[in-house]
Amino acid sequence: MGRRAHTYIWWQNVTTHQQADKVLDYFLPRVQTPKQSIVALDVESGQQNTSTVDYALTRIKQAGYTPVLYGYKGYLQSHVDLASLAKKYPLWLAAYPDYNVTTKPNYAYFPSFDNVGIYQFTSTYVAGGLDGDVDLTGITDSGYHNGNASKPVSKPQAVKQGIVADNTPKKDITTGYTVKVNYSARHWASGQTIPSWVKGHMYPVVQTSGDKVLLGGIMSWIKRSDVEILQTAKQATQTSGTYTVQSGDSWWSIANRHGMSMYTLAARNRKTIYTVIHPGDKLTVSGQTSRTYTVCHGDTLSGIAGRLGVSVGHLAQTNHISNPNLIFVGQQLSY
Repeated sequence: MGRRAHTYIWWQNVTTHQQADKVLDYFLPRVQTPKQSIVALDVESGQQNTSTVDYALTRIKQAGYTPVLYGYKGYLQSHVDLASLAKKYPLWLAAYPDYNVTTKPNYAYFPSFDNVGIYQFTSTYVAGGLDGDVDLTGITDSGYHNGNASKPVSKPQAVKQGIVADNTPKKDITTGYTVKVNYSARHWASGQTIPSWVKGHMYPVVQTSGDKVLLGGIMSWIKRSDVEILQTAKQATQTSGTYTVQSGDSWWSIANRHGMSMYTLAARNRKTIYTVIHPGDKLTVSGQTSRTYTVCHGDTLSGIAGRLGVSVGHLAQTNHISNPNLIFVGQQLSY
């Protein structure tokens, strides 16, 4: 569409640095706009703390993005020290008289303040709602070479992975691929109706036969035409990237910083979440966990989880098991 894309994070009742870390450790690894693009904190509701907002915007900058503070002038002035924040970060301020469709800014309502980079003049640019904004300084060029939407300065890893998956024909799907069931899919290969809870979810492919693939976890055959490829087998086995444990780190904080579960991180390093980690330890933070367990007669998911040092929830989520009481002899469980 030729549009430059940026990111914003809803910021409500985050009042300590510890809370900010939890929020940003989750969201920053998931940002899918280019490095240097805007990551704005949407500060317009709930309790706020100037020091925490400042800390969060600094972390966004350290992560390689352009930090911007979004909100309404009146709210911001009454909940944070807006003047001090505006000295360090550009503002994106909203002000408009009503919610009627508005396609041109009315500068009579302009929220005058230092360092305003973007002015949102309406939340109803078209019927049904769409923000209308004016870039006052060229800040929305950030993250794109010469502001060219087709030339981002970087492609996030997930975008690169998606391009590879999109360019892979469905006839190539084989064991080890990860696929998503299309919302338009109606019937299993057997002819039975596909439940709604299956659609839109991702599953590992554990076997193929002609125009059908077997979905792990739910052990159901589906036509290739009814799934989309999310990850190829080659992508799933690629391994690169390490992290050095720092003082104060935990399995949870490291995993969230890198966009994965702590169980996956521990398993990837042939440990469990109960293993003590120390500053200086090297952890693999990308790649594919290769550890599997084959279900035996008499096994239960809770019993397996206890032996492997992981939770039942982790096994169920990792293997896309909707009913923890229903597993099969011979089933391969990743952990």
